[in-house]
Amino acid sequence: RSQATQGAYGCPMRFVIFVIDSVAHSADNGEIVAIDAFNDLLRARGEFVLAVGIAGPDAALQFDGRSGSAQVNARSLNSQDEFYSGLWIIDVESSAIAHERAMQGSRACNRRVELRPLL
Repeated sequence: RSQATQGAYGCPMRFVIFVIDSVAHSADNGEIVAIDAFNDLLRARGEFVLAVGIAGPDAALQFDGRSGSAQVNARSLNSQDEFYSGLWIIDVESSAIAHERAMQGSRACNRRVELRPLL
């Protein structure tokens, strides 16, 4: 990559697109087809890094090993009605393209999404 297409510290411009949902495993067949097509588009453009679904917060465990502790709690950090149910990691040429891909991802999965740059 040229310097113009790199993010902070000369790293590739990678972003995570989080899918926001209120029910785990809620995609219907039409949404799955659209998500697969979006994944194919990302692959064809060389932007695909990873796409995965995430189990709901009821399956979350928190581990705390700070200061010699060994605590495990069966709960999610997020206690709201909405949570991340999936994500894409993309590698794109600019933040403008990342914004475009986030909108396309939102349309594909029929959910709101959240875009964040990876550091």
